[in-house]
Amino acid sequence: MKKCNVVAIIQARGGSKGVPRKNIRNLGGFPLIAYSVVACKLAKTIECTIVSTDDTEIAEIAKLFGAEVPFLRPAEFARDTSTDKEVIEHALGWYEQNEGYAPEYWVQIRPTTPLREPSLLDDSLTRIKSRPEATSLISVHEIEESPGKMFGMQDGYLHGLCPMDPRPEYFALPRQSFPPVYFGNGYVDIIKTDTLKNYNSCYGPRMVAFLTPNAGEVDAEDDFKKLDYFLNKGKHTIYDYLFHNFPHLKDKIPKMV
Repeated sequence: MKKCNVVAIIQARGGSKGVPRKNIRNLGGFPLIAYSVVACKLAKTIECTIVSTDDTEIAEIAKLFGAEVPFLRPAEFARDTSTDKEVIEHALGWYEQNEGYAPEYWVQIRPTTPLREPSLLDDSLTRIKSRPEATSLISVHEIEESPGKMFGMQDGYLHGLCPMDPRPEYFALPRQSFPPVYFGNGYVDIIKTDTLKNYNSCYGPRMVAFLTPNAGEVDAEDDFKKLDYFLNKGKHTIYDYLFHNFPHLKDKIPKMV
C-alpha cells in the first residue's frame, strides 16, 4: 500500500439487526457501500480509501468499486456495541505494525449515509486543517426541536430534559426561546491520530462543527424507499458516476459474489 496521510475508513460490519446485510443492500441498482467508496475515491484530498469489515462478502464487493481492504476486523470489534474508538484504534495499530507509520487524519465514512457530495469531503479536510487546535471534526445539520422542548418519563410521569434551565416550565416556552441545536448526521467525521494518542479519545475537547445537508440515513427498511425517492428526484454525483463507470455491476451484486 502507498503511504497515505489522509485515510478514509468506511465501517461496514456484517451484522445488522435493523436491516439485515444493509451495507450491501441494493440502492438504485448498486450495493449501499459502493456509494461511500466512490465518494471517497472522487474526493481530491483523500489519499487512501479502506473498508474495515469483519465480513468477506462485504470486503469483496468493496474491492470491486475501488476500496482497499487490508485486513478483516476481528469479531471483538464488530459487535453491536463496538465503538468508533475501537475500530479506528484497530486500524491505526494495523498501519503502525504492518506499514510502519501512522496516518495523521482518519476520514470516517458511514455507509448508511450514501448520498454525499465528494466536494464536501474535501471541504471538511480544508476546515480541520485550517484549525490546528481542533481535535476532531463532526458533520451536523440543524434540527427544529430543541431538547429543551422534550420530555423523559419515569413511573408514568413526565419530566423535562434540562433540569438546570432556571426558567419556570421552560419546556412550554416557544421554540424560538431556545438556542439552535445540531444533530450528528454521519456525513463525515474526521479523527486525528494525535487526538487518539493524547486524549485516549476519538473526538477530544475541540470538535469542529461542519454543517452539511441532511442527506438521509439508513436505519430501517423504509429508509431505502426514501433514498430511492431522493435518487429519482434529482441529480446525484455518486449515482451518476456509478451508473456510467460500473454498468456491468448494476443489479448484479451481491448475486455475483
